[in-house]
Amino acid sequence: MYGNAYISPEDTKRLNATQEDPENLAEFEARIARGEKIEPHDWMPVEYKRQLLRMIEQHAHSEIVGALPEGTWITRAPNFRRKLALIAKVQDEIGHGQLLYSAAETLGKSREAMLHDLLIGKSKYSNVFNYPAETWADVAVIGFLVDGAAIVNQVINSKGSYGPYCRALERICYEESFHLKQGHDNVVYLATGSKKQREMLQAAINRWYRPLLHFFGPPDVASEHSEKLMRWKVKLASNDDMRNQFLDQYVPKILELGLTFPDPNLRKNPDTGIWEFSDPDWDEFKRVISGNGPCNAERLAVRKYAEEAGKWVRLALTRNTDSYVTPLA
Repeated sequence: MYGNAYISPEDTKRLNATQEDPENLAEFEARIARGEKIEPHDWMPVEYKRQLLRMIEQHAHSEIVGALPEGTWITRAPNFRRKLALIAKVQDEIGHGQLLYSAAETLGKSREAMLHDLLIGKSKYSNVFNYPAETWADVAVIGFLVDGAAIVNQVINSKGSYGPYCRALERICYEESFHLKQGHDNVVYLATGSKKQREMLQAAINRWYRPLLHFFGPPDVASEHSEKLMRWKVKLASNDDMRNQFLDQYVPKILELGLTFPDPNLRKNPDTGIWEFSDPDWDEFKRVISGNGPCNAERLAVRKYAEEAGKWVRLALTRNTDSYVTPLA
């Protein structure tokens, strides 16, 4: 999770006076150590607030943008049952984004400011949503493996220290579990189908393997900064730990279906219990997260269109009749 975070002018003024206040900081850390939740009205270090806002805002953007690859398949779903399930899933993802924007707003940044930063490329979202869904099998892989990776991350973060984010994640995880079942059903159906269906599914797994390794971020670098975030329960597991949990859960499931991953070096070290794999090309990850992936421009263009096309609705809801314009006139 990368990007820029917002610090209000008031926070900037208080930074030096409060950031290292020993009494406030000691009580803050004691509360977290006792397992208490930090709420919006509580004192918190500016760095805690900044890192939380960065994380929650990017998570919100990822839910909204993440609906786009699957959304392109709503009109092309293979049957009515699949279409209904996909519509429901896309609606859920947009709802998750709204929950997360609400949680992020408690940290002092408006939803309008967050969306503005997304549209101008200042705020980031998950790299994995900048790849195309070429076939229906891609939708199956997204629903099973990409959502599976997201659940690993979200279940861990739901045990964090900031109350609004944890409560939003509890709701989101319940709904994501249904998405995972939908994706698993779709994968199993294709894996046990015709030769063409299995080949299509295997090709989709091959395409998504590297972005899935990228999903959790680059390898961890031990630092005082990371240690502090772990102590504050902003970050509850390292990138490598989460990636290993994901591989531990989902590699066996894919292999059981007679499918493979496109990496001859993918194996679990029996001595360490850690999954080993080929170099996943972190330069590609940096290119994609910096806005130069296969679908970055397309994804933001769709969001910009939605923002402009929906402007008249927002104006009408606020009854700003002087500024009302006919949509797409």
